[in-house]
Amino acid sequence: MGAGIAQVLAVSGHDVVCVDRDAGVLTRAAEQLVEGRFGLRSAAARGKVDLAELEPIAARVTWSADIEALRTAALIIEAVPEDLALKISVFRSLDRIVDPVGILATNSSGLPVAALAAATDRAPLVLGWHWASPAQVMRFAEIVVTPVTDEATTTTVVELARSLGKHPVVVKDHPLAWGYVANRVYFAAAAEARKVVNEGICTPSEVDQLMTDCFRWPVGPFGMAAGATEGWTS
Repeated sequence: MGAGIAQVLAVSGHDVVCVDRDAGVLTRAAEQLVEGRFGLRSAAARGKVDLAELEPIAARVTWSADIEALRTAALIIEAVPEDLALKISVFRSLDRIVDPVGILATNSSGLPVAALAAATDRAPLVLGWHWASPAQVMRFAEIVVTPVTDEATTTTVVELARSLGKHPVVVKDHPLAWGYVANRVYFAAAAEARKVVNEGICTPSEVDQLMTDCFRWPVGPFGMAAGATEGWTS
């Protein structure tokens, strides 16, 4: 996910620093940026970017195992695994290192943004920017704000998301409910889909067919789960 987000930003002309303490992860992410299913070479084949621009775009992304490389970043988009304790630890570290005016955003799928903001001394500069996979393709941009998120912070991130070709929607953080808006609605639909299958009413593939035909969803709830966990084929 981090490599996909970096690609979107780099394609739009931004310089990006990607940090992970695992050198192997950085190597794989750098390869994914260019050669991945939705990487730059694939984008060029689909006419989304000019083939001659591949090297300049890739050169805008720097890979580092040192969190100090983020010290002067204007915006951090955290994309570590979905573990609240881990994210809080990361936000505490970022708060100590990053320029005091730097914005800290989490790509969490539903964890409380307020808990991450509280772990820092810059709560007005903390929000959620929930991306959908694959980040290079999906226009989804769920911008999650807490009661203390500064309006200027929200505006900056919304304008950036829009400049990247995304469709930003600002929603309120709800610390007692996982999933913000998109995942809360999706999980409700997925739970009911599993229920009708368990009751023997129809098969998973039939549920997906009914939902795509009736509501013009691009995929049904079971197809969505498979794509999000196993990767999309197209």
